[in-house]
Amino acid sequence: MNTHSTASQSKASTAINFPVVGMTCASCVGRVERALKAVPGVADASVNLATERAFVTFSGAPDVAAAVKAVNDAGYTVELETINLSVTGMTCASCVGRVERALAAVDGVEQATVNLATERAQVQVAAGVSPDELIAAVAQAGYEAQTIAADKSDTADQAVRQAAELRSLKKALLVAVCFALPVFILEMGSHLVPGMHALIDRTIGTQNSWYLQFVLTTIVLFGPGLRFFQKGIPALLHGAPDMNSLVATGVSAAYGYSLVATFAPQWLPAGTVNVYYEAAAVIVALILLGRYFEARAKGNTSEAIKRLIGLQAKTARVLRDGKAAEVDIAEVKREDIIEVRPGERIPVDGEVLEGESFVDESMISGEPVPVEKKSGAEVVGGTVNQNGALTFKATKVGSDTMLAQIIRMVEQAQGAKLPIQALVDRITMWFVPAVMTVALLTFLVWLFFGPSPALSFALVNAVVVLIIACPCAMGLATPTSIMVGTGRAAQLGVLFRKGEALQSLRDAAVVAVDKTGTLTKGSPELTDLVLAPGFERAQVLGLVATVENKSEHPIARAIVDAAQQESVPLSTITRFESVTGFGVNADIEGMTVAVGADRYMQQLGLDVAQMAEGAARLGDEGKTPLYVAIDGRLAAMIAVADPIKDTTLPAIKALHELGLKVAMITGDNRRTAQAIARQLGIDEVVAEVLPDGKVAAIERLAAEYGPVAYVGDGINDAPALAAAHVGIAIGTGTDIAIEAADVVLMSGDLGGVSSAIALSKATLVNIKQNLFWAFAYNVALIPVAAGILYPLNGTLLSPVFAASAMALSSVFVVSNALRLRRFTPPLRQADGH
Repeated sequence: MNTHSTASQSKASTAINFPVVGMTCASCVGRVERALKAVPGVADASVNLATERAFVTFSGAPDVAAAVKAVNDAGYTVELETINLSVTGMTCASCVGRVERALAAVDGVEQATVNLATERAQVQVAAGVSPDELIAAVAQAGYEAQTIAADKSDTADQAVRQAAELRSLKKALLVAVCFALPVFILEMGSHLVPGMHALIDRTIGTQNSWYLQFVLTTIVLFGPGLRFFQKGIPALLHGAPDMNSLVATGVSAAYGYSLVATFAPQWLPAGTVNVYYEAAAVIVALILLGRYFEARAKGNTSEAIKRLIGLQAKTARVLRDGKAAEVDIAEVKREDIIEVRPGERIPVDGEVLEGESFVDESMISGEPVPVEKKSGAEVVGGTVNQNGALTFKATKVGSDTMLAQIIRMVEQAQGAKLPIQALVDRITMWFVPAVMTVALLTFLVWLFFGPSPALSFALVNAVVVLIIACPCAMGLATPTSIMVGTGRAAQLGVLFRKGEALQSLRDAAVVAVDKTGTLTKGSPELTDLVLAPGFERAQVLGLVATVENKSEHPIARAIVDAAQQESVPLSTITRFESVTGFGVNADIEGMTVAVGADRYMQQLGLDVAQMAEGAARLGDEGKTPLYVAIDGRLAAMIAVADPIKDTTLPAIKALHELGLKVAMITGDNRRTAQAIARQLGIDEVVAEVLPDGKVAAIERLAAEYGPVAYVGDGINDAPALAAAHVGIAIGTGTDIAIEAADVVLMSGDLGGVSSAIALSKATLVNIKQNLFWAFAYNVALIPVAAGILYPLNGTLLSPVFAASAMALSSVFVVSNALRLRRFTPPLRQADGH
């Protein structure tokens, strides 16, 4: 998209433009224009078929989302630009909502999604919106942002920022603990240790003790605790209070009351002269402790991405001017010739020119078995060469390599916002203001109806409500689980191209699969060679391959390949004849060889009844037998088929164990399809389907069973992948199929489907656990903090306990999400690995 297209703005109107895909004629233009003009607030709309762009003028603030929806509803597609931002300074769900609202308010923004765990924002914009406008909007909201190039990863930079934040928090925590601990001992020790109050009174005196607590607490609040005031007070003044506002307000109330009690006790009613320095100081220390543990845990959530980045080679040995030179990976160009020694990491994607070796590709496929590589084979950057030397030609470098694409896919999925997050967003919009309202009501109720000293009770309980209700856990509940879940999926060779698929895949009721290349290997192989008495395999295979070498038909090529793999030499043909509809015959070194169907053998006067049992078996397997005659004698029966992958049957069993139905959609004839279905235990077969009929088949399956996950690998699978509830592409398939899919299986193994679905279910369960903890914690403890139990049994929460519970809630949520790193796929569980 051209980001430099104009977007003229004035006080009266605003104009935006964006590309529209799918228009073919003037009637399409008219349809799109009418749809846009019907949108409320649109003053004018014009569409250009040649440039495929729509120019829309709004009478006021532009509603890009409504314009995009109108075009989509009209049957066309709007292509918006995605701008990625790194946002720092966010601490809770309220911060996320504030940044999203600031970005959404920028003219030309269709959608803004902010993720607290990744500290990233994905903004969909129409043409003409500058990243600088978005950065300015974030700054106006009180945070800092910078752009991330679409083809770059900022994970390394984020790791540096997280490390710096961790060091800063550790330093602040140590200072806070050192100064808060004496305050806690001086004040709480008097209540907990018999005789300590009298000891303090006899030695330094109560008033001097308060002076000392004042000095120490002031250092804590305006040293390590200053961060809460710097962010919380401006947010409060802007009418968008966040977690920092709650802490700053609660701490200020305790500290301010203590100041009055220390230096102007005459202003307070009799019996209410008490200090709460320890509450203010210890609250800061405990919240910093929670932040420190939370930051440490959050650093672990992006471990999968860090590992992937760590797989990128730093240098490559490139042949230039006949000499091998070690160059920086950024200097490698396409077509460069690269040498890799045993044990070295392959630097970029390429094609092997010389050498033979085995390569560990577990980083992209999740499969531990090394893959053999020789001339013509493809190698992937980041994989490890094992026992041989290879020379290969670079085909993809830099951001085009498979590893770079995998990193981008995982980051995009981790930054996604699942539908379940919408509930959290709606709640957090009013949560903090509601908490402040509850705190105020708590203060007033205790002040007017509480026991003596009412002012002290009112202050302490209001502070407890403010501190215990911080919404950190709410903001982290969903994104941390997404980060860990998608990262674990990447380690297993499953890439979620769209984060939403992580939730929608859980709902799949039926898995529909394409046969060729998904269930099968995708290329015909010689599967059976049944010999008649008196003939040898090498002789027959060599003669048949010699005959078939004249043909480019896939079946013929499979027979020739089988002969080459068994090192059977081909002979010389002196005569060749093709008999249309029957078969072929040839003269080879004095022998006459005929290859064809049973009717051809009958035409030659040969009886195939002696092989009837074998032919029946092949028919049950969905294979069509061919017969070979040599010098007028029936010599063999052969069958060529697209063999089923070894991993297919266990994969289908795993899907059944997850409670899913499995359907096969194929263009093959019904008999062949039914035979394969019987072998594999497939529940339903849709056979003899043309490519454009796959979408209709998916719609029928969805109507009958429920949401459909479709698995395919070819160009003709792209419409079906897009039409399914969730599209899953085999990573060894075509780029078009992968682009149309929501999930990509890098290994080309159907077993990845059960892994993806099981991980989807596990991630959603994990998210629900986190949300339950975050919300149940607040729902249960806010009333207790307000003092609802006091009339029943005299229970009141101390501010120190409130700060501990608040810090614990965030640490619990992140720690619970990290359990997903130990997720084991169903197939590995079944194997005991």
